[in-house]
Amino acid sequence: MQRRAQRDDQQRAERATRTGGLNRVVAAALAVPVMVLAGACSSDSGSDSGSGNGTQGAATASEGAASAAPTVQAAAYAALPDSCRTLSKKTLKDLVPKGGTSGKEGTSSDTAARASCSWSSLDNNGVDGSQFRWLNVSLLRFESDQAGGTGEAQARTYYAKQVKDAQNVSGAKNTKTEPLAGTGDEATVVRYDLKKKEGAFKQQTVVALVENVVVTLDYNGAGLAGDETPKADTLTTAAKKAAKEVVASVRSANGEGTGVGSGDGGDSSSKSPAPSASPSKTSSAAPSKTPAKSASKSAVAKS
Repeated sequence: MQRRAQRDDQQRAERATRTGGLNRVVAAALAVPVMVLAGACSSDSGSDSGSGNGTQGAATASEGAASAAPTVQAAAYAALPDSCRTLSKKTLKDLVPKGGTSGKEGTSSDTAARASCSWSSLDNNGVDGSQFRWLNVSLLRFESDQAGGTGEAQARTYYAKQVKDAQNVSGAKNTKTEPLAGTGDEATVVRYDLKKKEGAFKQQTVVALVENVVVTLDYNGAGLAGDETPKADTLTTAAKKAAKEVVASVRSANGEGTGVGSGDGGDSSSKSPAPSASPSKTSSAAPSKTPAKSASKSAVAKS
């Protein structure tokens, strides 16, 4: 009996041991999916967070790049005046007395950026010869753009080129250059003598810079068929006066002062720039890409 009781006790102990071990195995087996699930959740959470941060960082970088893009200040002047109405009737009467007030407008695909007008006069005195005069006004306006910079900077570069071209005309003699005050932001007068088969010509070229516009005025005269050669000083004085009127017309076309176009006798000394009324045009329309040839050379060809 005692041995049987001992065996029963031993069997119960063994069963308890086996049961406890099995319970631990089951518990361990159940714990594994929980740990795997927890790890997966943790991994997904980290992945989502990283993705969000990456997207936000990319957006921030894009915004920073856009804000850092350089901008070009808009050009001061957005328009040009009618080139054939930039001078008063009185001035035209003085410079081209037999030419009338109706000039010949130059060809242009965009008169808001490039325009010109010319007048000619021939005072025939019969056997005593004749007096010839030729006047040309050329206007070139520059727009601001990323490639070329501000309209004012482009205009200043072209202004310098026009002056240099006028100083280096082939065949010119006695070339003289002088600054002209009170005409735009800056102005220069270049004058010279030019001998042609028709006679001795006196050429005056006035180049003026006004904001983002360059004005080039050419005026020449000659005594033909034996008539007396005109005095250079007289022609220069007339050209200076005309150039000031053209500059005033450019300003008036952009809302400054009073214009002095045909029929007017006013003047303008306003200097404050008028803001551009339109955004910059494309580079294909900007005159800076294909600047016109020197008007002084054109004047020689027309003489």
